[in-house]
Amino acid sequence: MSGIVFAGTPKIAADVLLGLITSDFPVAGVLTRPDAAVGRRRVLTPSPVAAVAQDAGLPVLKTSKVDEATTAALSRLQPQLGVIVAYGALLPEPALTVPTHGWVNLHYSELPKYRGAAPVQHAILNGERTTAATIFQLEKGMDSGPIHATRTYEIPEMTSAGRVLEDLTSLGNRMLMDLLPSLLSGTAQPVPQTGKPSMAPKLTRDDAFIDPSAPARKVADRINATIPEPGAWTLCDGSRLKLGVARIFHGTPGGTPGDVSLQDSDRHKAERVVVMTTGGGGGVVLTTVQPAGKQMMPAADWLRGQPGDVRLGGTP
Repeated sequence: MSGIVFAGTPKIAADVLLGLITSDFPVAGVLTRPDAAVGRRRVLTPSPVAAVAQDAGLPVLKTSKVDEATTAALSRLQPQLGVIVAYGALLPEPALTVPTHGWVNLHYSELPKYRGAAPVQHAILNGERTTAATIFQLEKGMDSGPIHATRTYEIPEMTSAGRVLEDLTSLGNRMLMDLLPSLLSGTAQPVPQTGKPSMAPKLTRDDAFIDPSAPARKVADRINATIPEPGAWTLCDGSRLKLGVARIFHGTPGGTPGDVSLQDSDRHKAERVVVMTTGGGGGVVLTTVQPAGKQMMPAADWLRGQPGDVRLGGTP
């Protein structure tokens, strides 16, 4: 037997792979998605996981579907254990049985809540103030396998889903290192999931549209939940405006939903912040914005450069 086979694609998965490579646990090979077109020039680029694996000289299998040929290639690695983090596709049953002790998955929720591709995004979107990193034994169902370990995480205010994913990855990496001796020896004893499941499918561009007529908390949560993917956005005079992280405005900005104004900061009187008023008389503070065709910039600088009153929202 030759150790661990790792499956993953984005940067958070690459961070876990790097942790494995720099540990004393042997990595036999890596499974990741094919190279993807990146940037305006659509340059074919290896996934972050592929880049880390290639730098380490590990065998890399690139595929969007684990078919018979891929399963055979995994078998030739003779792995004791599979570790999967955000690979981006389901593993069919034949592949699940390749490692001697099966596969474990690092998931970003307190299972069985938020099974699926976007657990952190849905947790923030639904106003959750805590989530968790969970390592569970992979089986045929969607994130339904028994649990090896769970660690609770408090979601900070004014924090994007991307930042929460980074924090949970660091937490999950430490959990994995603690579990690996028992996982590799086959002595780990996971416990079944309990509670009512909920699903967290991938968010779409429409999910990331910000409607300023919603209550302030829901607006702020939707903005933060959809950063960096699919990217929070709204309309300004009919043009797309991308939004950075937001927080609740503790004051009375006045105006109607969608109005934007400069207000004194509630914590630093010298600081000026941008407030988008919302339904119910509240508001949210916009930290940064990105107008179409421009770079992300401080929201206050953007607003000062507008020729007149500004309103956000409308029909996308």
